[in-house]
Amino acid sequence: MAPRATWTGHLKISLINIPVKLYTAVSTSSSRVKLNMLHGDCLQRVKQFYQCPEHGPVERSDIVKGYEFEKGKYLEIDDSTLKNIRLETTKIIEIVSFVNKSQIDPIYFNSHYYMAPDAVGEEAYRVFKETLDRNEKIAIGRVVMSGREHTVRIAPKDKGLSLTTLHFAKEVRKTDAYFEDIKTSEVPKEQVDMFSQLINGMAAEVDPTNLVDRYEEALVEVIKAKIEGREPEVQVETEAAKTVDFMEALRASVAAENIPKKPAAEAEADKDSKTG
Repeated sequence: MAPRATWTGHLKISLINIPVKLYTAVSTSSSRVKLNMLHGDCLQRVKQFYQCPEHGPVERSDIVKGYEFEKGKYLEIDDSTLKNIRLETTKIIEIVSFVNKSQIDPIYFNSHYYMAPDAVGEEAYRVFKETLDRNEKIAIGRVVMSGREHTVRIAPKDKGLSLTTLHFAKEVRKTDAYFEDIKTSEVPKEQVDMFSQLINGMAAEVDPTNLVDRYEEALVEVIKAKIEGREPEVQVETEAAKTVDFMEALRASVAAENIPKKPAAEAEADKDSKTG
């Protein structure tokens, strides 16, 4: 059975409209092991309920949406009011610009989707995808999903296109508060060279298909062991040792990773550069 589309509409590029469908690209909580909240005495699952501070417990059907315009004062916003907000991007992904592939910082990436064509729009879809590929560009657009307008990034992905919603600038925290105490003075060249050896020696190709959730695997093993009445076979990680001498730790790391030493000529060149 074909997956169910999350959104259907048109991809609009200037005067061109391509019928497309969006499918959620990343599975998260639905595929993870879920732990329920239980009553400790009888191990029955407890239920959540809503409570009004004035009238006590309330039924879900009696709950409405509202906006706090002053402290403790709310304005009710019903579904009919929200339906009146009909931007042109409600059923259209409007392309507003094209940028280089590496221009957007990944910290702005939010939710990921696969964008597939409707049958009648496949030819135009394929031409658009191929054009992005040849020019090494991605598209920036706007679309309304889940009750709000999103800025989106559209990029080639295998035979098709991916769409990623982007966080707005006000949602991404500035780095100043977190990095302001980091010094800007020059770091020792010898340490950078040694660290470069370590990094280059540990360099490898990453195959995303080999990425696994080791915590969830360990959790599943613990659950199975408890059901079967045995001790779980889980590797316990030790605490990280404190690095006292950074340079010594670098040398030990290079040795531990079996990274070959620099060729004599290269080492001599480094020595000359220090004395020159």
